[in-house]
Amino acid sequence: MESKLRKLKTEYLGRTIVTVFGISIIVLTLAILAFLGYKGGATFLTHGHSLASFLFSSKWDPAQAGQVGTVGSAVFIVGTLEVAALALLIAAPFSLAVAIVISDLAPRVGRRFLRPVIEVFVGIPSVVYGWLGLTVLVPLVARIFHLPFGFSVLSAGLVLAVMIFPTITSVAADALQATPPESKEASYALGSTRWQMIRRVALRYGRTGILTGIVLGLARACGEALAVAMVIGQSNSFAHGLLSPTNTITAVITSSMGNTVNGSEYNDALWSLAFLLLLISLVFIVVIRFIGRQREDS
Repeated sequence: MESKLRKLKTEYLGRTIVTVFGISIIVLTLAILAFLGYKGGATFLTHGHSLASFLFSSKWDPAQAGQVGTVGSAVFIVGTLEVAALALLIAAPFSLAVAIVISDLAPRVGRRFLRPVIEVFVGIPSVVYGWLGLTVLVPLVARIFHLPFGFSVLSAGLVLAVMIFPTITSVAADALQATPPESKEASYALGSTRWQMIRRVALRYGRTGILTGIVLGLARACGEALAVAMVIGQSNSFAHGLLSPTNTITAVITSSMGNTVNGSEYNDALWSLAFLLLLISLVFIVVIRFIGRQREDS
């Protein structure tokens, strides 16, 4: 009897601790969302700027304390989407190819060599990627395309592509490896070649997991700050092409937050950008949840 009571106490204690931690995470998330919303809302409630001008204007010239300027963030929004999309276009095909090698073409080699290499990529700090991009990639782009400098959307996209490559590859490989062996054997029994089995069975079965990895990579690309700020040129104007410099939300926050006065229009505008970036991240989370639910339903 005493042992049963002791087990019940232990079970309820563990359940209580886990519940408290879970509720704490929810409260912390809501608190961050509320805090960023409060700080970012000052741009519109205190300084009188409209949401339309903030989202669609390209004039970015916020003022310090006691003055009025312009806080159009369209350049940063477009720059963020351009760089993230380019990184995804570069990284996704390579990631999917490596994931297929790991899961089906050479699983033993993938487990012994490719997986550890990918894990090394994950552990490299973003400042290292940025420094390599600044010292190697930027001069190389300038030399190849005969430019006075190599700071551009292309440089930022290439750096981000390398950074999101391991995320997409790991998730896609896990999704492909989850394909039931019975489905693969049935495909071979019907006369399929290995590539036909991969295309018709493995890729179809793992498509939701692959899409999840792509969305996760896109979310990281949109949220990366330091590496992008080091190679994109930080020009507050729209890019005229892949070889033009521009700016992103994360880059402008990183470079400007320490030089603003708390409570000024400039500082509040940066908080508004941070809140916008959080909303973009939440959109990606919703998309991932939707993809996961579609997989469960299918």
